[in-house]
Amino acid sequence: MTSSALAAGPYASLDAFDDWGIRALVTTRDAGTFSTSSDEPAAAVLGRWDALRAHLFGDPDVGRLVTARQVHGARVLVHDGAWVGWLRGPAADGHLAPERGTALAVSVADCVPVFVAHPSGATALLHSGWRGTEANIVAEAVRLLAAHGLPASELRVAMGAAICGRCYEVSPDVHRRLTGREVAAPTPVDLRAIIADQARALGVRDVRPEAPCTRCDNERFFSHRAGDPGRQVGVLYAPRSG
Repeated sequence: MTSSALAAGPYASLDAFDDWGIRALVTTRDAGTFSTSSDEPAAAVLGRWDALRAHLFGDPDVGRLVTARQVHGARVLVHDGAWVGWLRGPAADGHLAPERGTALAVSVADCVPVFVAHPSGATALLHSGWRGTEANIVAEAVRLLAAHGLPASELRVAMGAAICGRCYEVSPDVHRRLTGREVAAPTPVDLRAIIADQARALGVRDVRPEAPCTRCDNERFFSHRAGDPGRQVGVLYAPRSG
């Protein structure tokens, strides 16, 4: 098992896909909240999105960035074409870009940002909370990539900052739905471990679930369980020049 280092700063880069020329990152508190439904002025939040696009593309008015209205489901949107700008898609919790050139983004606080990539530059990025994990959203991404001729055995899956298995306590019903095991009281569950098992069961050989906990490292990351209204974003981007 190979871990993925997470660098410091407002844009905490993961090194999981550096050898493929693919960029992965999670923003931190230093970058501010990216939630457009927060109490902060909309202009301030949109300014952070512009700054993120400038960080990715060198200019906020070039490049392609996609987001969606997240609903804790298992729908994955496929993005292709030669458009330019920021596409805010319909209700979905995952994105897939079959070719290089499109940056994918999901909003998270404790849920798991799941980064999926192929050496060709095809990428998928998922927002997986307990409902998305129960629905096996990673299987939908792997299915769609396979439909583009990219087998699971050639994929790499990494995960970003999310709540850890010690901090994420769920009800007995949710615990049973996620693990198949009965418990009598609220019990912690490790979403990243479950997602890693799901990916391996699909045939993914290179799975890297290690990442900081948003609750344990609350000074660095927003955490819903810690009472934070803010949200960071995970981003996955395969530049055309990669």
